[in-house]
Amino acid sequence: MRTCVSPEGSFIYGIHSPAFSVKNFRSKDRLMQLGVLAGSGPVANEANFPEQDVDVPAADKIFEVPNAFAFHGVTYINTRWADENAKDPVALIRLPEPQQVSFGSVLSAWQPDSRVSAAQRSKMIAALPGPLKLALAETGTDPEDLMALAVMACDFVFDPQTGRPDGLVYRQGVDGRIRARIHDHTLFEALANNPCLPEIYRQVMVLRPGVQGANEIVGEYGGANGQTHVYEYLRSNSYIAWGHYAANMAEDAVRYSVAGLTGADMRGMRHLYYQRTYARLAQDFGIAVHISRRGLEEDELEDLRLQIRALLKDEQKRRALTFNRTLWGWNYGFDSAPSGYRLHASHQQIHQQYAMIPKTVSEASGPDRQMAAYAIGDQVETFVSQFFDQTGVCFFDAYIAAIENNQRMDGAQDREQSLIVYRDENVMVFVPKAQTSQWELQVMAAKPVGHIAEADTDMRRSLDAAILTAAKALCHMGAKMITFYEVSRRMDTDDNGQRLFYVILPRLPESPGAFSEFQLRWINGHYPEDFAAACRAALK
Repeated sequence: MRTCVSPEGSFIYGIHSPAFSVKNFRSKDRLMQLGVLAGSGPVANEANFPEQDVDVPAADKIFEVPNAFAFHGVTYINTRWADENAKDPVALIRLPEPQQVSFGSVLSAWQPDSRVSAAQRSKMIAALPGPLKLALAETGTDPEDLMALAVMACDFVFDPQTGRPDGLVYRQGVDGRIRARIHDHTLFEALANNPCLPEIYRQVMVLRPGVQGANEIVGEYGGANGQTHVYEYLRSNSYIAWGHYAANMAEDAVRYSVAGLTGADMRGMRHLYYQRTYARLAQDFGIAVHISRRGLEEDELEDLRLQIRALLKDEQKRRALTFNRTLWGWNYGFDSAPSGYRLHASHQQIHQQYAMIPKTVSEASGPDRQMAAYAIGDQVETFVSQFFDQTGVCFFDAYIAAIENNQRMDGAQDREQSLIVYRDENVMVFVPKAQTSQWELQVMAAKPVGHIAEADTDMRRSLDAAILTAAKALCHMGAKMITFYEVSRRMDTDDNGQRLFYVILPRLPESPGAFSEFQLRWINGHYPEDFAAACRAALK
């Protein structure tokens, strides 16, 4: 099988050592001077026009590492890049801090002898082309600049006493729906996601309940006087079939960065996910939940889970499930290019999304014909079954052994060997041997837990803490946009050894998805062991 995990519990990968010659079919030379070397002579292009065939005795060596899961492709690691990063991974594997950006300061520098008024600043910003306004909205750190842009993006209601925004101006469309009067939606979203815009503007634009639409709030965790406060919104008309839920930090517990996210916040968002999932399963099983207008306490949640777990062990009774898999994800961070291309997410106010996936979907040819609905965990299930059929070994047992017994790819004995970033008795956070993002991390259950209905209170707490720990490590190293998603087993099948795990994929400035990635060929410039060392250093 195409996997880096051997049945013996070690990693398997290859190395390309390219050496080749190339026939020269060029007929003419076009020699020219390219410029001058500072303090020396001219720079020309003779190297581009060889006289003879080209001989390459030793090009860069490239590691080829099949992903642990065959359907995720292969990772290629350039040894020249990785060797350079290995010299000091803690210093080299990180992103620089963003610079301060103030248009008003630039104007003042142009006119050092006269003060630029707020009206002049606004007039100059209004004159900027749209792409430059968007760039300033994304990268600006001067609140005055951002407030000037905000009134160009939408119409506010201002308090006549304080001059502060107190709401938005709304209009009624031809369809009868009431919407905020927004003049530039891209600019509006960029500003609402910039934490340097004063919070009162962000409150009015996107944070108050209802300002983003009439989505019902059907769950809540914490409160105004507590450590955290999370709303659960129902998204009935969703890009996810059968709708989904969104756990959003509330307007009185604003979080715009992982640095400010607390353990209580993460427990709150995840509690709403567990609660909603268990309630949906209870509905299928006919378990009455006699609680309304308040959330389940942790012991009540665990009692409900145990009832569900008992029924899931009964092959006959679990056939009652119409929704048998979970979908959970978190898009952290927002950005748009000045050209208007959205680079990630839709709302940086920290939130998580979740749903349950139906067992089947009706075929378009007729409702009497059914096909299996898709979930990423099904691919893992198929792969795990194939691995066992071919080797007689449980894949995840071999995978965990390979992680725990890892050896460096470059063979160096005087450098970090471990892929594990953090662990407790229930979970581990680790760097995959074959990363599908240059900074990929994964969180995996260290015990035989395949989905959240098998996760007891201690396991749930460990999962929540591990996801937050991984996020904090990445953000401390400079990550601004991160995608998280869960991979779990079907709930209506017997245990096949499949473990619950979470994939955590940062988006990096110089790693856009291109033809290589669409072919599942992932290009990397560091050894996974060095990235794990950099993450451990970040956690300190």
